Amino acid sequence: MIIVRNRMRPRLALALVLALCAAALPLSAKQHKIPKPKNASAYPCHDEHASVVVAAEPYNTTEQGKLFRVPYVKNGFLPIYLVVTNNSDEAISLDQARIDFISAERDRITAAVPGDVERRMTHLHGPGAPIPLPAPLPPLRRKPKTPDKKIEQDFDDFEYSAATVPPHSTRAGFFFYDVQGLEPTPLKGAKLAVRDIRTASGKELFTFEIPFDKYL
Repeated sequence: MIIVRNRMRPRLALALVLALCAAALPLSAKQHKIPKPKNASAYPCHDEHASVVVAAEPYNTTEQGKLFRVPYVKNGFLPIYLVVTNNSDEAISLDQARIDFISAERDRITAAVPGDVERRMTHLHGPGAPIPLPAPLPPLRRKPKTPDKKIEQDFDDFEYSAATVPPHSTRAGFFFYDVQGLEPTPLKGAKLAVRDIRTASGKELFTFEIPFDKYL
């Protein structure tokens, strides 16, 4: 019995130290943690094809915005939490997927990269400068870096990055869409279109269309 107690003491001490360290973390460090996804079918807005469910949840409220280090909605960008659940027995690939925000006027908006956000914030809060139009890039490709560390860290921590979703699993992450000019209700009549999801054998699934009206 003595041996057991002596072995447990270091473990208990280590657990206490870890707990104290966690309690000492700044509030911001605790806030900036990506939410754990539920099954995609549990979200109000989702679409399903061939045992694959795709859901989309906009983060457009002040409370939801506390998750990030940068006020994206205030700067005209809408974060959308994408959740993909694969209920099939075969892995699926999003490596070539196109994930676009479709406005009520049928404008197709590709996902923003960090430089898009930084240019907007510089334009709004700094010296005036011409803003080049961003080239459309596939959502899952490597993004160019930006000097703004908060933006870069948000994209590193939150952006959707799972090119493959294994069988019977769920993957999730955020995309950021430039909705400036669609205010005050960019979600009204809008939807997220997810194209070119393929099975491991190369079969292309139908386009997933997730309307946002239920979030209004």
